[in-house]
Amino acid sequence: MFTRFFGKPKQEAAATTVATLDKLNETLEMLEKKERVLQKKIAAEVERAKGFTREKNKKGAIACLKRKKLYEIQVEQLGNFQLRIHDQMIMLEGAKATTETVDALRSGAHAMKQIQAETNIDDVDKTMDEINEQTDNMKQIQEALSSPFGGTDFDEDELEQELEDLEGLELEEELLKPATTAPATQLPAAPARPAQPARQRAPAQKQSTAEDDELAALQAEMAL
Repeated sequence: MFTRFFGKPKQEAAATTVATLDKLNETLEMLEKKERVLQKKIAAEVERAKGFTREKNKKGAIACLKRKKLYEIQVEQLGNFQLRIHDQMIMLEGAKATTETVDALRSGAHAMKQIQAETNIDDVDKTMDEINEQTDNMKQIQEALSSPFGGTDFDEDELEQELEDLEGLELEEELLKPATTAPATQLPAAPARPAQPARQRAPAQKQSTAEDDELAALQAEMAL
């Protein structure tokens, strides 16, 4: 219905505005062409007047200047026409922009109205109540699942007594342990081996390892 009564006129108005702007542009171009033609005619009359002046033809020169004045009046009129067309084009373009802006704002307001109609405050409250109810139900289910299986109820006094018995057994085991422990037997230290005189070697000879020194000492003892 809205498209029937309002959509079509809006489209026709927009098309009319565009067509009018095109027509004004065409008219402006035509006026500019006429102005250029008149400017050429004015220049030509000036050249003719100069020629008649050189020929001492005063009457002919004056006639050229009169035609020149008429052409200048027409040029001035054409300039005024162009200014009016420019003003009209500016007004139409501004009106077109204003209309498009109003249409956009109207569309936004209509969309906002539809959104508000679809999201009624009563529906929002109802949805929040349903969410809260589901949350409470889930909490109850979780509490039921976390309770001891079979409804077992422990006796706190019995547990305290069992703990005391365990502490008594730990104390008895500590008392039954031996008071002292025998120290570890230390073995006598091996007698120190007498040092053997170091054999002199040539400076250029490579120093022997520890095994070579022991072998040399054993050979010295056997020689004694």
